[in-house]
Amino acid sequence: MEKILEKNLEQKAEQLVKEIMQDKILMSGDEALARGAYEAGVLFASAYPGTPSTEIMESLAKYDEIHAEWAPNEKIAFEAAAGASIGGVRAMASMKHVGVNLAADPLMTFAYIGVNGGMVLISCDEPGMHSSQNEQDNRTFAHFAKVPLFEPSNSQECLDMVKEAFDHSEKYDTPVIIRVTTRVCHSKSLVQTGERIEPPIKEYVKNIQKTLPVPVFSRGRRKLIEERFKELAEYSEKTHLNYIEPSNTKVGVIASGMCINFAKEVFGEAASYLKLGYTNPLPENLLKEFYSQVDKVYVIEENDPIMQNWIERLGYEVIGKPTFLPYGEMTPDVIRHAVYGDKLPVQEINEEILVHRPPNLCSGCPHRGFFFELSKKARKHDTVIAGDIGCYTLGFGEPYATMDYVVCMGSAFSAAHGTQKAFEAAGRENTKVVGVMGDSTFFHTGMNSLIEVLYNGNDVICVILDNRTTGMTGQQENPGSGRNIKMQDTPDIDIETVVKSLGAKNVARINPNNLKEVRETLDKAYATNEPYVIITDWPCALKPMGEKDYEKYGKDLFKKRYTVVEEKCIGCEACIKVGCPAIAMIKEGKELVNKKGQVATIDETCVGCDICAQVCPTQAIQFSAELSKLLDGASKQKKPDFFN
Repeated sequence: MEKILEKNLEQKAEQLVKEIMQDKILMSGDEALARGAYEAGVLFASAYPGTPSTEIMESLAKYDEIHAEWAPNEKIAFEAAAGASIGGVRAMASMKHVGVNLAADPLMTFAYIGVNGGMVLISCDEPGMHSSQNEQDNRTFAHFAKVPLFEPSNSQECLDMVKEAFDHSEKYDTPVIIRVTTRVCHSKSLVQTGERIEPPIKEYVKNIQKTLPVPVFSRGRRKLIEERFKELAEYSEKTHLNYIEPSNTKVGVIASGMCINFAKEVFGEAASYLKLGYTNPLPENLLKEFYSQVDKVYVIEENDPIMQNWIERLGYEVIGKPTFLPYGEMTPDVIRHAVYGDKLPVQEINEEILVHRPPNLCSGCPHRGFFFELSKKARKHDTVIAGDIGCYTLGFGEPYATMDYVVCMGSAFSAAHGTQKAFEAAGRENTKVVGVMGDSTFFHTGMNSLIEVLYNGNDVICVILDNRTTGMTGQQENPGSGRNIKMQDTPDIDIETVVKSLGAKNVARINPNNLKEVRETLDKAYATNEPYVIITDWPCALKPMGEKDYEKYGKDLFKKRYTVVEEKCIGCEACIKVGCPAIAMIKEGKELVNKKGQVATIDETCVGCDICAQVCPTQAIQFSAELSKLLDGASKQKKPDFFN
């Protein structure tokens, strides 16, 4: 009898799972945001890649009905989307939180202009700074621009809120911000998808009083913004996106986005909840109703106390900051510790056996050769190096130590210029200042940065590391890669041509894997008392290669492999000092002929840059035709879709 009951329960459970899964798809928040834009009838979408936003545009690019593109930077992405909106179609721009700093310029004015076709900006914030240089709360931009703000808390809400945001945008003649965070972007949950609608393209009608923001017209639009905000406040009170979940009347929790999920994991049914999905403006009457139902209220929000400040201004008591930290993620363990003062038991880590592995440039990284030689030059000559945002920022670590400071995207040359001028004023004439940025960064905002140096003049060395991809965010295309987001061939903008057209007289294009060439070029740059531009030219080994890459760099690109002739290795560790993770020193199981009792070895991640062979004093590291043929055969086997 027990077995029969157990079998019946299993069958019921299987049936329940089938019903839950029916017509639903497992999606990340980013994928769901893209799906929502597709179903909303979006025709134009633009972005600049940046974690955690990158996958939104990559997902949108799979839909043939949408013109999806990578823009040179976030400001341009927003401007292009705004132009598409003015032209009458539904348009969207997406970016990580720091990208909105650039897009804020057009955002503030477009809030005055309003829309024709619906316009949505997706801001992907990063509490906890998993892969970002700062932590900022972009809900502030919605308040600053006086535009609506949606905050989904799971993938289904991501899809649904995007669709609602476009309707909202057109109804209230306003751009809309959707703010998500890393946990929402990258967490996956089941999503019920729908069909795409095809809203009619709205007619463009010239109306300069609306779309031309000169002062005489903008003053009138400024009044309209305040009137619109009153209407948005009424919507906030009645929208289904803001609602009360009654339970225990002793404790109430107000939260939005992922914080509502974190809070429920801690409080469960021991609290009532005011769940906010539409958070600018906030619903004053709904808030009053919630306060009448509970004894005390926690406001749980990541980063800034935006909701807390608003609620306190209305005269309500709040338990928020500083009970909860003003930085980092409000994960369940953080909330539990703040409220109850305890933590759940965790598996202890034996720090003594933990191997600390700092982030490192990949095997065969084209930046390695340049940083290796720059580090040697910088040790001999007083040098300050301004870096930028990209995987090459890892040049700060050993064994290179070739990055002294970073300000923001595209700042390397202009910041280096300012440092050089400061050193001139201080009498530090013998200090050389170097600025380093990548190719995607150069197209992003680096061109203006270089113009600052060339126009105002000094002897800064400006280095552009061209690896033909936007490497740090996952090998996305850029204006210099020769392909667009849909992997279609496009004209590749030649960096050297651009640099010379800006007026640079001293320009060198080099192969960063040729250490002699790098060394001689740095010598010339250090000896020149004018701006000197160095362009390193070699592709990232991880990027999907195209015919253009093989035509330019050879058919054997990344197909060479090197090995160690153990009888010649003297264990000097010269190869280790280039910092390649493919190289290691071993001792066990070898008949060693050197005093140090160790021999170098190269693993299968080698891609044949041969930098280690160039530094080996005994020629113990040599090209292996046999290994190259073996590994090339393995590489021709079918790869996962990610590489295709």
